[in-house]
Amino acid sequence: MKHISLILLLAAVFSTATTATAKKVVVPKMYVFGIAASFNDTIVHFTNIQEVDSAWIDKKTNFLVGRDSYSYQMRDYMEQKHQMPHRTCIVFYNKERAKLEKKYLKMKRLYMPGKDGKAHFDLRYLNSSDFKFKAYDASEDEK
Repeated sequence: MKHISLILLLAAVFSTATTATAKKVVVPKMYVFGIAASFNDTIVHFTNIQEVDSAWIDKKTNFLVGRDSYSYQMRDYMEQKHQMPHRTCIVFYNKERAKLEKKYLKMKRLYMPGKDGKAHFDLRYLNSSDFKFKAYDASEDEK
């Protein structure tokens, strides 16, 4: 009987612990860059590393809140300004610029000419004057 009570108690504790929502907090700045590519052509766009003020993160996982919003910003820009619809946009982020710069170089190397010296991708860059990420406001999500 004691074992059953203990099991029920543990089940109740674990079920309430998993239903708790993660807390979102604002960080003063987050560094972000994006990549836009398509499966239909070889053109790949890179933004430069940008500083986003007042970005929201999930306190437990350190994930950037609204990552999809940042990707949609870049996708919409590519559709409207470059007439390039259906781009797959990926956003990379970090609170530390040096760590993000390493990731940026690693991703860029994937699209650079290979050992054979041939360029397999048409690499293009978007400067901050062309495209700038806008901070996602997650305060509305809290309500």
